[in-house]
Amino acid sequence: MSDEITLQVNGENHNCSSQTPLPELLQKLGFNPRLVAVEYNGEILHRQFWEQTKVQPGDRLEVVTIVGGG
Repeated sequence: MSDEITLQVNGENHNCSSQTPLPELLQKLGFNPRLVAVEYNGEILHRQFWEQTKVQPGDRLEVVTIVGGG
């Protein structure tokens, strides 16, 4: 029995371990957690809840990178 799950990140399917904390998933996908905003299943997820958020099968994430400049 595998603990691999499939979830959607920015419209693409990705596999990871069940119950992976959100910051760990972001790092595995190449995002710098300090420089992104996350929409989790249709809701903006405030950074204070990231550590306790464990991904589940079928979750949908939209990750937006914050870019500075003018």
